[in-house]
Amino acid sequence: MPELIWRPMTAGDLDGVCTVAAVGFPDHFEDRDCFADRMALYPEGCRVLSDGDRVLGYRIAYPSRRGSIPPLNSRLSALPADADILYLHDLALRPEARGGGHAQADIVALIDQARTDGWPAVALVAVNDAQAFWTRQGFAIDAFPDVRAKLASYGPDAVYMIRPL
Repeated sequence: MPELIWRPMTAGDLDGVCTVAAVGFPDHFEDRDCFADRMALYPEGCRVLSDGDRVLGYRIAYPSRRGSIPPLNSRLSALPADADILYLHDLALRPEARGGGHAQADIVALIDQARTDGWPAVALVAVNDAQAFWTRQGFAIDAFPDVRAKLASYGPDAVYMIRPL
């Protein structure tokens, strides 16, 4: 396999992002417009893992409010003016790109970026039994009030997690 590198996401990557999302999150459908919305609002939080020809992974993160969890496949239209956290919307890799430390490398890059930009924490919703993975990355379940109802569309194993910086 050619060398894989993380680089900024472009509009030309969106079809590849959708392909990776369908593999990584088969029970959590989000369409191309959802990803385009996030990229338009906060391009510095959007990256892809590429071999030069194909998108083999992606990451989408953007400023948000603690405890704010957008419904699946929704548009944001704007970022909150009073954002107080960086929200990791998705991090996904195709199976052939897993196991090489690529996810870990991007998590480190995201945490470094969040610190540099002055965010006090990064939050995410763990799905697909990924809670243990995110715990190893320094995230912990956040018992933010009323978050359970917001997690309903993400499935019964979904948990809201946060990593203070």
